[in-house]
This record gives sequence, C-alpha cells and structure tokens, in this order.
Amino acid sequence: MERKKNFGSENKPSRRRRTNEKPSAMRNSGDKGRSARPRKYNKTEDETKYPQASDKQHTRKRDEGEKAPIRKNYKGKPEKVKQMRGKTEHPDKQKQFMTGDEIRLNKYIANAGICSRREADNYIKSGTVTVNGEKITELGTKIRYGDKVNISGQTISPEKKVYLLLNKPKDFVTTVDDPHATKTVMHLIRNACTERIYPVGRLDRNSTGVLLFTNDGELTKRLTHPKYLKKKIYHVWLDKDLTKTDLEKFVMGIELDDGLAQADAISFPDEKDKKQVGIEIHSGKNRVIRRMFEAIGYNVTKLDRVYFAGLTKKNLSRGKWRFLDQKELNLLKMNAFK
Repeated sequence: MERKKNFGSENKPSRRRRTNEKPSAMRNSGDKGRSARPRKYNKTEDETKYPQASDKQHTRKRDEGEKAPIRKNYKGKPEKVKQMRGKTEHPDKQKQFMTGDEIRLNKYIANAGICSRREADNYIKSGTVTVNGEKITELGTKIRYGDKVNISGQTISPEKKVYLLLNKPKDFVTTVDDPHATKTVMHLIRNACTERIYPVGRLDRNSTGVLLFTNDGELTKRLTHPKYLKKKIYHVWLDKDLTKTDLEKFVMGIELDDGLAQADAISFPDEKDKKQVGIEIHSGKNRVIRRMFEAIGYNVTKLDRVYFAGLTKKNLSRGKWRFLDQKELNLLKMNAFK
C-alpha cells in the first residue's frame, strides 16, 4: 500500500540545513548576502564561564516549604514578587517617613488631626505656628519629624490615622467635650484607641445611626464640607401619614430660616405605612430633616441615619463600634462614594 503524499510536498523545499552549512547567498565570498539568514549567535568561552546577571536571576534561596509571595498583574493573573537580599519588594508598598526625612509643615499639622492642609496654611500665615521656638509664616516650609511644632502655644505631634464607625444610640450628644451633657458619644468609644479622634459631622441627641470618627483632618473636610456633596440617607418616622402633595414638596424644596432645603429623593419604604419615609439628602445644615418636616406641619418621632458616604450600619448593633476595613477606607479616600 502506497503512502499518501501531502499536497504540494513535491514542490516544497526542505527547511533542514546543516548548522555548518552557509546559506546559499553567502557561499560566494564576494556576495554580502543581504537576504541571508543571520547566523546563530554562539557564546564565547568567557561568557559561558561567567554568565551575566540577565541570564540568571540572583535571588535568595527559599527555605523548604516556603512559598514565594504573589500579586496580581494588570491582567489579573498571579505574578511573583521580586525578592532581593532576603527582603520582599512590593510595588504597591508606600515609603515610610523616617526620622531624618522632611515633610511640609502644613501636612505635619494635618497629620496631627488638627485641621486640613488648607486650614493649616491659614494658621501658618497668621503667625500662630512655631517650629523649635521660631515663628514660621512662609508657606511650603519643610520640617523634620524630630522638630517641635506649636500652634498657639500648644505642642502637636503626628498620630497614626484611625477610622471608626459607631451605630449611635438615642440620648447621646455628638460632641467631644460638653460639661452640661451627661452622656456623649465619646463615652461609647473611650476604650477604642489611644489616639484622639472626633466625630465627623453630627447627629442630634434623639437621632440614631451611622456616625464616623477619625483624626484625619483632610478626610473630615471632604466628608463634611457642602461643596463635596456627600450623600446621607435617613429613615424617618412621623406622627401622622405623609400626603402625596407634601411628599412632592421635599423634591421641589422647602424654605427654611437659613435658606432653601431640598431632598434628592424621598419615598415610602412600605406603601401601606405612610408614617415611615426614606429620604436622601446632601445638605449639611443643622437638624435639616426635622426642620423640613416641622415647616410643613409634621413632627419627627424617630430619625435613623442608615447611610453616610458609602458607610452603613449593617451587622453593627446599636451602641457598638468597629474600625473601618481597608476596602472601606480606600473607597473613602478615593472619593468613590457620593
């Protein structure tokens, strides 16, 4: 039985060639052979004996059973992290400030949780900031971490940033220090950390729900300043049913003593119960929800904040607190939530 030949094989030249055989274009010494294939590069004896660093990766030898750390590359696939001299280098690792490193004075003040960087610049320009006893009024001044910084005679120092979420109960005043208040929110978190943290925004005594604490002045400003328009959602209980006409007034806007207040969205969580309302708002005015309802003839019997800048009280009992996880913190700092 004859073996079948592949179609066109009789006209197809053989690709095999002896390694020592020169291409046809270079057999004649006078021909420079522009179309010839380049010769295979052979390493010299020195290169073979002493390989270059690019030929062999010099990494430390891992112990038995030790796995190399992995990270995900831009394609989402695991990728080994480079190890050099026994230390793991990670591209996302941020450089830590050391004792001898310099830092801008306004950032140093903001890191201490006193205020934002822009507000720190105002302190510097006003002449209330001293460094090692010398008054500083020039913006952009850099200092070292060992320097002694005073604001209005009070020494400050940078602290580790802390972010804590509380499900505020009723009858607690949102304040850091009030001599007339018997119960404040600071009593609920007094054993949480050693850093001095303060509430972001406020909830009145009879209101409950999501309340954030931190010593990050920059973040506090972004979350509370009206121009950043951070969303807040409240669950409201009323003394009587809310009519459809009055519900539409919240969308159109209600005139208060300090200006027009308007809801972004409002609806009934349960269509059968018109005394309960869900309202979404960006306004940062004091007691704005209660005042809006009072302006059209309703009294708020219960007010619960269920959402603030992407944070919720899910799985957090009333009066309990927890620290933010890294995912929540990253979303806050990236301004991912409205």
